[in-house]
Amino acid sequence: MSLRRGRARGHHAVRPFSHPPPPFEMLALVPASPACGSHSQRRTRIPHGIFCSNVREILRAPELRQSLPSLREAKRVVLVRHGQSTWNEEGRIQGSSDYSVLTSKGESQAETSRQMLLTDSFDVCFTSPLIRSRRTAEIIWGTRNKEMIAEPDLREIDLYSFQGLLKHEGKQKFGDAYRQWQKDAANFNIDGHYPVRELWDRAESCWRKILSREGKSVLVVAHNAVNQALVATAIGLGTQYFRNLLQSNCGVSVIDFTPKPRGGPPHICINRLNQTPNSPVNSGTSGGRKAGKRIILVSHGITQSNTEALLNMGYESMNMLGVIQSQKTAELLLDLKINSIICSPRIASVDTAMAISEVQEAADCLGVDCVPRYVEMKKMLELEIEPALQQAQKNSSGSLATHPGWLDRLDHQILTAIWKQTKAAWNSLLLELSDESESSERNLVVVGHPALHVALIAHCLNLTTEWMDSFHLDAGSVSVIDFPDGPAGRGIVRCINYTAHLGRWSIPVTRSMTNDEEF
Repeated sequence: MSLRRGRARGHHAVRPFSHPPPPFEMLALVPASPACGSHSQRRTRIPHGIFCSNVREILRAPELRQSLPSLREAKRVVLVRHGQSTWNEEGRIQGSSDYSVLTSKGESQAETSRQMLLTDSFDVCFTSPLIRSRRTAEIIWGTRNKEMIAEPDLREIDLYSFQGLLKHEGKQKFGDAYRQWQKDAANFNIDGHYPVRELWDRAESCWRKILSREGKSVLVVAHNAVNQALVATAIGLGTQYFRNLLQSNCGVSVIDFTPKPRGGPPHICINRLNQTPNSPVNSGTSGGRKAGKRIILVSHGITQSNTEALLNMGYESMNMLGVIQSQKTAELLLDLKINSIICSPRIASVDTAMAISEVQEAADCLGVDCVPRYVEMKKMLELEIEPALQQAQKNSSGSLATHPGWLDRLDHQILTAIWKQTKAAWNSLLLELSDESESSERNLVVVGHPALHVALIAHCLNLTTEWMDSFHLDAGSVSVIDFPDGPAGRGIVRCINYTAHLGRWSIPVTRSMTNDEEF
């Protein structure tokens, strides 16, 4: 298939596909915009662009980290939201009420999650005491004879007078209060309570209980809002991130807690976010709102040289496993009409992008569309962060294996250079997404190294370099960001490190976090 010429936009370094650059071509780093701010104060970890309601909210992250217990061994926590409930189906506000049960669809979703986690080993299960969550936990836990603990603090968010109302009833009865719940949930007040702030306090309490429990692997089955709070508080994000980290029915999120050599609170990394029984790209809504604009981050497949080391930098073509991963990703995206594919100039990224494009253009032959699709394809220089990673490898005394949290080992100067370059890339991608010549729906696929996508996710959330070691992505993974308010609004992270589409070539959810064997 011939490669097509894309349109360059403004002064950004976007160019049409051509032959890959020489292996050691070094690229000039693009200065970051002033919005990036200073990244020298690692301990404060205050996200830029987030307006906190009080001083305590700003200081919440370091407070939580200092309050977490030290660990003697690594611990993996797997969070699962309950399956669809009767009140989910009716569009009724549940909160912490306990009147709804799982629908037949919800039972089926829980069974799918059970199959997904069937071969994974858990030492203990914590569950919300509410019926819809407890039933989901019972299905997933199956015949395991280990302990299941009902934890009251894992109940869903307390919504007081809202609970039991249909959503349109809440809008009619409470007016301004309901609008604040939708638009400014962090400061939402009802019946003299601030539900989201109370929820964050409960989530912090839950983490201390969960991490104090013996065992390397913990299953937690709870609810939408409380799982959001657990994910956010784990990495030190405040209440302003409510509804930014999506939790779908029976979505699975994985968080790694690793002891530090000198003791103290553990290092924390989100290994997966919201891996669902269904495809993450099929839904046209994000948290109940229509998502007309979307960025899909695709990590290229594994290359010839190494499956785990940082040397997997895309200089070479993909090995057989990498080719399978790229084909599986192309199949996952088949039902999504992609407007544009933008990738790093590296061979592995180009080949992955080509695989996606070929399947898109064959949609009519595969019975998905009645007419062939035209997919615009481009290379973007700012997406090529491999030269900086190669320099980091040279500077390192040992191998920089890509285990969770490995970015924390990068030299500060190299990490800052990557941050500035990827900030320019993120701004360029938002311009691409806002193309006014297209219809209201626009899907943009971005292909590159997993570390690139970690940085882009952090930029989406208005974080700083200090958060880059808080996320982990595997080769062949897919992460999805929705923009229900358009590119100028905040991005909603639908999923991170989704690998279920890889089937037998995916990585088990509870695999060992160190000394992994090649697969």
